[in-house]
Amino acid sequence: MNITFIEIQNFRKLKSVRIDLSKQTTLLVGANNSGKTSATLALRHFLVEPEMFSTNDFTLSNWALIETIAAGWEAQAATQNAVAPSLDVWEPALPSLDVWLEIGASEIHYVRRLLPTLDWAGGALGVRLRFEPKAIPELYRDYLTELKTAKDTKLAGSASAPDHDYKLTLWPENMRNYLDRRLQAQFGVRAYLLDPAACIGPTDGIAKPQLLPKGIGPIEGNPLSGLIWVNAIEAQRGLGEQGSEQPDADGQAVAAERKPLSQQLRAYYAKHLDPYTLPDAADLDALEAIEKSEQAFDKRLETGFSSAIKELQGLNYPGVADPKLTIATRLRLTDGLNHSAAVQYELAAPAGASLPSPLRLPEEYNGLGYQNLISIVFRLMAFRDAWMRVGKAEKVSALRQEKQASLAPLHLVLVEEPEAHLHPQVQQVFVRKAYDILRNNKNLKDNPALETQLIVSTHSSHVAHECPFSCLRYFRRLAPAAACVVPTAAVINLSEVFGSNDDTDKFVTRYIRATHCDLFFADGAILVEGVAERILVPHFIREHFKVLNRCYVTLMEVGGSHAHRLRKLIEHLGLTTLIITDVDAGEAQGHHKSTPPKRGCGQVTNNATLKEWHPKKTLYDELVNLADQDKAKTYDFPQFSVRVAYQGPVMVKLNPADVATEALPSTFEDSLAFENLDLFKSIDGGKLVGNLKEIVTTKTNVAELINGTSKVVRGGGKAEFALDLLTIKENLNTVKIPKYIEDGLKWLELQLDQNRQQLLKPAAVPAPAAPAASAALPS
Repeated sequence: MNITFIEIQNFRKLKSVRIDLSKQTTLLVGANNSGKTSATLALRHFLVEPEMFSTNDFTLSNWALIETIAAGWEAQAATQNAVAPSLDVWEPALPSLDVWLEIGASEIHYVRRLLPTLDWAGGALGVRLRFEPKAIPELYRDYLTELKTAKDTKLAGSASAPDHDYKLTLWPENMRNYLDRRLQAQFGVRAYLLDPAACIGPTDGIAKPQLLPKGIGPIEGNPLSGLIWVNAIEAQRGLGEQGSEQPDADGQAVAAERKPLSQQLRAYYAKHLDPYTLPDAADLDALEAIEKSEQAFDKRLETGFSSAIKELQGLNYPGVADPKLTIATRLRLTDGLNHSAAVQYELAAPAGASLPSPLRLPEEYNGLGYQNLISIVFRLMAFRDAWMRVGKAEKVSALRQEKQASLAPLHLVLVEEPEAHLHPQVQQVFVRKAYDILRNNKNLKDNPALETQLIVSTHSSHVAHECPFSCLRYFRRLAPAAACVVPTAAVINLSEVFGSNDDTDKFVTRYIRATHCDLFFADGAILVEGVAERILVPHFIREHFKVLNRCYVTLMEVGGSHAHRLRKLIEHLGLTTLIITDVDAGEAQGHHKSTPPKRGCGQVTNNATLKEWHPKKTLYDELVNLADQDKAKTYDFPQFSVRVAYQGPVMVKLNPADVATEALPSTFEDSLAFENLDLFKSIDGGKLVGNLKEIVTTKTNVAELINGTSKVVRGGGKAEFALDLLTIKENLNTVKIPKYIEDGLKWLELQLDQNRQQLLKPAAVPAPAAPAASAALPS
């Protein structure tokens, strides 16, 4: 049994999304505020802690519909022929979680209550958990009663003090205000069966959950109880914080101390190891040792306190009728974990050294990163052992005759942002080993009857780097639209990008894993041609583009011949991208050998990105004459753009008295040289810089300049060229940026700023349809 996917509706930023789950580990990735935390909270609220729902968990755009429903109730109450309110009109606004399970034929006994038909023999089963009004008529009456009471109170105040104009607002002002206080009293989670035949796949990351049939009733109780054992590790673990909240070994919130690992050890000991709890033969030695220690210590206390007790007797206490004072001990082994040095780290002694005692330091002396790693790993171990009822937990469960007679067949573990305080190498170790830890029990090894699924949300490219990209689920931010006036999210299953295993997919997977995974967390991307651009473009941005410098933009060196291989990934991510590449002019005939660019000679580009992605043009003349607005490709859904930036004409003067003449560069290096001829006449540097300096100072016409620079640039040394520019005595901000790069960066800066404004600015609110009702109002 495993969860194949979940669909979340109307919960915070998640208006309607599907999250496909891998059989083992699923990684939730995406930029900040893209909805990853909303997804993990939805799972926790619906599956573990429904009492934690608040009005803030409703998607903000849905409050317009809810207030329209409430206004309709007020209007009905003013008439004599009021009709009963209907739950159906609330359905588009109610938070819900659809859980779809894959059930084997041998597991039918677990899901008897969920079977769609009596002849069902295995496959997909779906359950919708919906947070909805417990009783619509009661909510109707209570809301209108409280509303009327508030209005009557204001009227009474105005009548008693006609000269005083009361400006205050009494509760409830509206339905949102009413539910801020009464939500838990009036709402609860109910479950409904779903039809596997009516299941529809998502489109562009937007789910299409099935509508419930009219008049369908909820299932009694929680149908997932006994099927799924859920544990969670929240993002804010409060390490080293006094008075914060920490979960115990079972995930229950308890008061935290400064030593969270000590606390977890105590909780684990009490649940699984405490010899006082239903002792068995293995505990007898420990209990006997404790009893002997108590007796010996009691004798020592009696001797030590004898003089003090005699002194009390000299004060006529205790009297004849008073109980006699005595001192005895009751040892509890967990007391040994309460003091500040209960958990220690032992340091290795120097080689060959003989020490009288081990070198140890208390818990807080270890780095916060390792404290966090040990804490998370121990929590995972505790979750696993609680699910498997290791040690005393099994006896306690049997003694209490708990309803859950057998183990839940599925263990779902949620971990938020494990990278907190962990350096990159430790992050990678954690994500590699986490699932193995959850399965490290003799009864779980290769046991298909007991499954574990781990969901990790992260902002770390290092964590994403360690997982197969087919396990990644990318949360993409969507700007407000007419259908939803607040920013929401779509979820992209990246197995659709990395699943075909063709040459392109293999290249993208291997390339990203060899570099970094910042694409999955960035607001925008810059793909550059070579190492010189990778070194210098960040400096151009820092010196000249202050707004762009504040954005989260990832820069990747991919080469002009490979940028187009990232097309499918960029389009799935919906990531605004600037591609800085070379026009790479070639001869018209034969194998299109690279050559200095010229107009009107039928030259072609050898750049696959320009030919196959955008602007899909081959002739050099078409590319060099292309208008700036045509260098960008805009996608409708999601709304984002990709722009190419390549070399164009540069007007140069070899001498101040010369007439400006058009030069056609073909690489970043010669374009930079053409834009900064005066600088290159005086600059000192390595081989390539020296060669360019010689050319710009000795050539007498533009044709010689172009041919000379083209030849030396092909000779290599581009990394050294970029490093030489970083060390020039002149300020780097005096270097003129090649125009094609400057225009591209201006475009990217404008696009990202517009994206930010769209996410912050709500769309126009459509007028909700008036709710309908059809039954007579109950008395």
